[in-house]
Amino acid sequence: MTGNELMRMRTLQAVVLLIFGVIVLRLAYLQLFNPRYIELARANVLRHEVLYPPRGEVLDRNGEYLVQSRACYDLMVTYRDIDREGFDTAQLCAVTGLSREKLERELRNARMRPRAPRLLMSYLPEEDKLRFDECHFRGFHTVYRTARQYPRKVGGNLLGFVGEVNAGMLKRHPEYRAGDYVGMSGVESAYEEELRGTKGVRVLEIDTHGAVRGSYMNGRYDTVPRPGRCLTSTIDVRLQLFGEELMRGKVGAVVAIEPSTGEILMMVSSPTYDPDELVGRQRGNHYMEMLGNKRQPLYNRAVKARYPPGSTFKLVQGLIGMQEGVLRPGDLHPCREGYRLGRLSMKCHSHPSPLDLRYAVSTSCNAYFCYVFRDILDNPKYGDVKEGYDVWKRYVESFGFGRKLDSDFLGEGNGYVPDRAFYDGRYRGAWNSLTVLSLSIGQGELGCTPLQMANLAAIVANRGYYYIPHIVKHVEGCDSLDRRFYEKHYTMVDPKHFEPIVEGMWRSVHVDGTSRRAMLPGLDVCGKTGTAQNPRGRDHSTFLSFAPRNNPRIAISVYVENGGFGAAAALPIASLIEEYYLTDTIRRPELLEEVKNMQIYYPTYDR
Repeated sequence: MTGNELMRMRTLQAVVLLIFGVIVLRLAYLQLFNPRYIELARANVLRHEVLYPPRGEVLDRNGEYLVQSRACYDLMVTYRDIDREGFDTAQLCAVTGLSREKLERELRNARMRPRAPRLLMSYLPEEDKLRFDECHFRGFHTVYRTARQYPRKVGGNLLGFVGEVNAGMLKRHPEYRAGDYVGMSGVESAYEEELRGTKGVRVLEIDTHGAVRGSYMNGRYDTVPRPGRCLTSTIDVRLQLFGEELMRGKVGAVVAIEPSTGEILMMVSSPTYDPDELVGRQRGNHYMEMLGNKRQPLYNRAVKARYPPGSTFKLVQGLIGMQEGVLRPGDLHPCREGYRLGRLSMKCHSHPSPLDLRYAVSTSCNAYFCYVFRDILDNPKYGDVKEGYDVWKRYVESFGFGRKLDSDFLGEGNGYVPDRAFYDGRYRGAWNSLTVLSLSIGQGELGCTPLQMANLAAIVANRGYYYIPHIVKHVEGCDSLDRRFYEKHYTMVDPKHFEPIVEGMWRSVHVDGTSRRAMLPGLDVCGKTGTAQNPRGRDHSTFLSFAPRNNPRIAISVYVENGGFGAAAALPIASLIEEYYLTDTIRRPELLEEVKNMQIYYPTYDR
């Protein structure tokens, strides 16, 4: 062997020895020093079990439970751990109530990720869980959860419901995981962060047969779930129940507010639903049935529906007119069963003429407020009617119309107050105060939510200001709510101008007006009826009220679709609610029976 050959052989030997040494050192490092594979091996015999916190409960303003949590369980499967030879599918189905078809389908899906626990079914009752535990199904286990229950079965649209997060939510909210439940609507959604709590985890040791041996390291790595916070709502549950009873069989909404605080005493959207129907295994079926219902029980009309306010809006016109200096309470205007100018005619019911502002409010005169509205828009101090309209619109928005009120209720609608650009587009710039005259009596393109109309009642009751309406009174662990709920929001109208309007509303109930059926002896009720024209059927009935006249305790708006005159359907409902809230009793059983038996035909929903 030559010297060169010997050198190459030794070099090759050195390279081989070096490679071998590197492999030995790497193996030694992995076996003796790197904990990663030790942890992976350990994970094969450990189960990390999520501990879901009890969701926060919701009480009414007097401490009565509206929403509670009850124990239930999720049934989980880890496909790798199933005893395929000794597994009795029929027994598992019998114990849990799970259908064989669903079990087989979920097992096929679980096979894709054999090491990961997969949800088989939710809402397993505690009694079924106890029977399940006795059978020791290898590869299957339960996870403790809580489900919602509703002791008074009230306020479905108000309280909302809880559902499993979907793919879209998981993308927007990385703090959630598949299988988590969140508030989907109502209070449950608006206060999700406070209600949901914080999840914990429990680490369990599993033997080779899939049986739980106990807590790993005596619970050293476990974390305890933190329950959600309890909410005290502003709702009076007795009033809410009574309102839902009165609105049964009708379509519309009722909202009542405490004027001195902005707290919502009741919020009824009709038709509503039993909130328990959206809990449990039949939740999906019930949800699809409600989606297919033409009367839309899932739709919260109280905060979302856009209705023409009708004659209740005349209060706003009178206030703007006085503030703008184009109207004095004693000013007289004629009404010969309507307002007529050329070919234009706005009809009105029969009453004495001429009349002043107080009597116009009391009798709900259309002609009077046509004059007032035109005087506002045609005011000479503005360059033209469009500039006058812009001023009028700013006043209207200061009353909370045409925008959200910034309440704590998600999904709140804006309503609608058209701007000058809308009419410029419709009439190619050629329009005047006569063109938009229907706005004078709350018709035309104007749209308001029942919440906005109840807030108007609170504004008049307070003589010019309001607190933002809100649905929650207190959150456990918090000293106070958001500061915006404690601030007064003033309109652009001076408080002194509200007294003639209040007097007109009082006279409407107690002297010579359209609201006489709302009178409650000794309570000084103030009210304003409204009949909103409906191009698709019978007119809508609405009523706006507060009581007592001084230091008012309740402000209310009622809207009944296709209900006819304001005094026919909406007024008696509002009056009964005021009577019940202020006196804790009903002294007019005949009126109560009349409202309960009221028959209203809804062609819009019956087609």
